[in-house]
Amino acid sequence: MITTDNVSLSFSDKQLFKNINLKFTHGNCYGVIGANGSGKSTFLKILSGDIEATTGDIAITKGERIAVLKQDHYAHDEDTVLDTVIMGHERLYSIIHEKDALYAKEDFTEEDGIKSAELEGEFAELGGWEAEYDAEKLLIGLDIPKDLHGKFMKDLTGAQKVKVLLAQALFGNPHILLLDEPTNHLDFKSIMWLEEFLINYDNTVIVVSHDRHFLNNVCTHIVDIDFGKAKMYVGNYDFWKESSELMLRLINDQNKKAEDKIAELKSFIARFSSNASKAKQATSRKKMLDKINIEDIQPSSRRYPFVGFIPDREVGKDILRVEGISKTVDGVKVLNNVTFIINKDDKIVFLSDNEIARTTLFQILMGEIEPDEGTFTWGVTTTTAYLPKDNGKFFNGVELNLVEWLRQYSKDDDESYIRGFLGKMLFSGEEALKKAHVLSGGEKVRCMLSRMMLSGANVIVLDEPTNHLDLESITAVNDGLIAYRGNVLFSSHDHKFIETVANRIIELTPNGIVDRMMEFDEWLANDELQETIKGMYE
Repeated sequence: MITTDNVSLSFSDKQLFKNINLKFTHGNCYGVIGANGSGKSTFLKILSGDIEATTGDIAITKGERIAVLKQDHYAHDEDTVLDTVIMGHERLYSIIHEKDALYAKEDFTEEDGIKSAELEGEFAELGGWEAEYDAEKLLIGLDIPKDLHGKFMKDLTGAQKVKVLLAQALFGNPHILLLDEPTNHLDFKSIMWLEEFLINYDNTVIVVSHDRHFLNNVCTHIVDIDFGKAKMYVGNYDFWKESSELMLRLINDQNKKAEDKIAELKSFIARFSSNASKAKQATSRKKMLDKINIEDIQPSSRRYPFVGFIPDREVGKDILRVEGISKTVDGVKVLNNVTFIINKDDKIVFLSDNEIARTTLFQILMGEIEPDEGTFTWGVTTTTAYLPKDNGKFFNGVELNLVEWLRQYSKDDDESYIRGFLGKMLFSGEEALKKAHVLSGGEKVRCMLSRMMLSGANVIVLDEPTNHLDLESITAVNDGLIAYRGNVLFSSHDHKFIETVANRIIELTPNGIVDRMMEFDEWLANDELQETIKGMYE
């Protein structure tokens, strides 16, 4: 168990937290959420001891071990993959080396014998005899094949290093597991494996994530960091969001009787608990929603942006025809004979193990670069709006304020009209007069979304639109694309985003494409299809 007692953290010009009192117990998974900059990652660093709180104390049950997902992908470049994983249990790893040093001595003494016996006993208690097997099992579960286990970390790709560091944190069954964005850079198969691992994990897990599907599947509690305070709620992310929104509506409805409000809240809890029990979720497994009290539900002070794309005209029959497009980037063929036709109402997610392939295809379709081979033709009735992964060219060195910046892309110069679109993305009042070049990553994406809303396009292309956004903004974009009446071409690592927006999936592989009209969960669950795709990468 780990507890915080009046924990506060202040910097010279800002107080990040104040008097946080929380208790994290075994058998539960706590999802830490909050707006960008609210201090979620910093809070985990305080719990791990990497940062010292300004006031207050962190208490950990005596004898319990904390494991942290490390972010330095180069720290173990000179270590083997297997050793890197076992290093996750520092004491066990040090015993292994102490034993090896003793047994390598030429003048092995009686004292050495006594010491080695003590080490052997502790080695066995800590599961040392199963260490290599357990480490290999974790690595294989994360799709790191056995022929890589003896290689040095420096020989692995960036994505593979992320998986090894995750295996390192999970190794040795730590009592308290701290994970900061563990799904970043993981493929969907590995995320599903991690979800299953954490659902069945008996100890304490505290995780920061922007992945709503992941939070819903693994979390028993949500810790909401908001305006310098932290509150803990029973349930997963969807339960927290929907219940807090319901409570806010009921509070704002002054004419509703108290007993009617209570009845509505009870009905919501019962309905949500019933739905959760049908899914493979930690919230269902722990049976916690059945025990929740009405008093535990509180409204959130969160502000949600509004994303609404309204096309100026409907697309015709001919939207986009792509024929035999191939492209080599830095000596690697990232697109190979890509051919497809977009039909009316298609909302297509483009998948690939190679992120450059997706971005390159979008850049070609938007006329930013030329293909090596092949052609593409947009229909005469189509108008497009594009959200690139790298939007730096729109902001770097730009001295305009946001009203002036957005006016460049508007047919209507009126300031109130421009401010209306900025206000939808939470840039109101003085916020709308910020200089474009000082914006954070998330603020830049929100400005780009305002620009897209102004366009009236009937085809929208988005390359990783959830990057840099907080959960509230991700939800707003998600809802906006669900409601959109035009065509959507996008890439994403967000499971829920893909599942709720896409009705067609195209995977770009080195040996062509796989194109299916199906839901994303169906795509992932189709073993025969996944084997076919795997073969096209070999």
